[in-house]
Amino acid sequence: MFVLLLVLIVVLFGFGFLNPVWWVAAAVLVFGAARYGRGGGGRGRGDGSDFGEYQDYRDRRERQDRWDRRYSRQHRARWNREDRRDRERRG
Repeated sequence: MFVLLLVLIVVLFGFGFLNPVWWVAAAVLVFGAARYGRGGGGRGRGDGSDFGEYQDYRDRRERQDRWDRRYSRQHRARWNREDRRDRERRG
């Protein structure tokens, strides 16, 4: 499959000397092969294991935990107190 895709990219690149639109088509295929291919894209995605999915899950959970720590109920209460103090100072 990889060899067929490589030959197709080379042929499209060759046609690019006739019409530059073929270069765009070849570039799209190269991008697609690099992005969605077996060894091409994504961080940590390797030999078809579920490690990439786990990494995405772990990253999503870490971002959610940081969000929760930053915007927790305790911080909201502090912000409300600060807002109330500001209103009292102004008015």
